[in-house]
Amino acid sequence: MGQDDKTANKVEEMGGQAKEKVGSVTGDEALERQGERDQSKANLKQAGEKVKDAFR
Repeated sequence: MGQDDKTANKVEEMGGQAKEKVGSVTGDEALERQGERDQSKANLKQAGEKVKDAFR
């Protein structure tokens, strides 16, 4: 299940990057911030996966 979680986190991060870029291009600051939040959330989840891997 760990690899599935890592993949899902990476997809979420990429989605956040896309939202941030679209928001930046269109001038939609709310969408840009949402993309940044999505990326941060995905990065935190990825860090949690790394911690779990360290204890295996």
